[in-house]
Amino acid sequence: METPLLHDEHKNTTDIDQTLVNRVGLESKKLWKIAGPAIFTAICQYSIGAITQTFIGHVGALELASVSIANSVVTGFAFGIMYGLGSALETLCGQAFGGGKIRMLGVYMQRSWIILITTACVLVPLYVFSPHILMLLGLTPQIADSAGKFSVWMLPQLFAYAMNFPIQKFLQAQRKVMVMAVVSAMVLAVHVVMSWLLILRLGYGLVGAAVSLNLSWWLIVFGQLVYILVWKSDGAWTGFSWLAFSDLFGFVKLSLASAIMLCLQFWYLMVLIVMTGHLKNPLVPVDAMSICMNINGWNLMIGIGFNAAISVRVSNELGAGNPRAAKFAVMVVSVTSMAIGVVAMTLVLTTRDYFPFLFTNSIEVVNEVRKLASLLAVTVVINSLQPVLSGVAVGAGWQALIAYINIACYYIVGLPTGILLGFKFNLGVEGIWGGMIGGIVLQTLILVGIVSFTNWNKEVKEAGNRLKRWGGSTGGD
Repeated sequence: METPLLHDEHKNTTDIDQTLVNRVGLESKKLWKIAGPAIFTAICQYSIGAITQTFIGHVGALELASVSIANSVVTGFAFGIMYGLGSALETLCGQAFGGGKIRMLGVYMQRSWIILITTACVLVPLYVFSPHILMLLGLTPQIADSAGKFSVWMLPQLFAYAMNFPIQKFLQAQRKVMVMAVVSAMVLAVHVVMSWLLILRLGYGLVGAAVSLNLSWWLIVFGQLVYILVWKSDGAWTGFSWLAFSDLFGFVKLSLASAIMLCLQFWYLMVLIVMTGHLKNPLVPVDAMSICMNINGWNLMIGIGFNAAISVRVSNELGAGNPRAAKFAVMVVSVTSMAIGVVAMTLVLTTRDYFPFLFTNSIEVVNEVRKLASLLAVTVVINSLQPVLSGVAVGAGWQALIAYINIACYYIVGLPTGILLGFKFNLGVEGIWGGMIGGIVLQTLILVGIVSFTNWNKEVKEAGNRLKRWGGSTGGD
């Protein structure tokens, strides 16, 4: 017979378990309300480039290599800078929204536009001289010339990035991710038809690919702007303001820290493509690597969706002065993302004989992709957690610290190890990729340690100081 004391202990344990389950369920609901549309948006926007590669891969091996190199190296370089600079808004807008400083969101977005459009102008020579730059990086003249020409045609996309990333961070901080998802889905549908028509039906090849990509990215920008300027902003947009030009130095400083942190991550995978281009007879390895990076990119979009969600959750809770809620959100999203990563790994391994045919008709390329599938499977698991931890860093404003960690793990450990295994020990693309995975694993372990030992009460105080320092006190309602 159960004693009253044991009965009370059992009841207390059950109540605690139910409370924990309820908290996890509530946090998961908040998480998926942001992460679901954010993941869908990221997949749609990534698919714009991936679908273009799918169509162009059926035109020819050179065309596929050209688009892959241009997207991975030239556009990838610019994307990393622009996305990174825009990510400062995740910290500032998220914490301002959590702290009730709604009017400052529009000012922050305008400041970011100024910085990103200026940066886009600075990056124009990178596109113009990309054929020569790609040859200096060691690519064959045939691939470098074709990829370089395609990069020049992609200049309009660069300025679309400058407008788009601040808009998305502005909407994301207010949890208005559904409008981003709807706009992206509509544009993706248009892009599929337009790409098929221009690339395959009318036979415009690379020119058709460039036209469809540029037009699709600008349609995304215009669709979101219509929502903000004409339809609904809930007080976050009050029109253009001269405040956008005030305290630009402090804003640039945080933007640069964000850019360096994220660029080092984006460029790391870009270097993988470049190093593969240095192998003997590089066309097949480059095509195989581009297919693997395409699949990895789709999986990474899930990570980026969780990155956005946890960045919003952490920044909002810190801005609102809720340290325990911020910490609990990190725990829930980490477990959720890792579970999805395991599923993605299983899909890669079970479909390794089939998915390459989506991108190419070449049996040589297909066989090379099959060899790389195991490394791809490991990468998708790591990429399920690593973006989440980076999102925590952005939400809390740790960009400068993470930048130093990325330099050490990626470029002092991972890249030299990859070069050593790939070229010195003649392991080829498997060695290059394997060594670089080691750098990602090391960085992820360090981030896990940092997040585990974070003093969240201290982070709340820092969030309040940041709002006062960069104009939050002038934007209260």
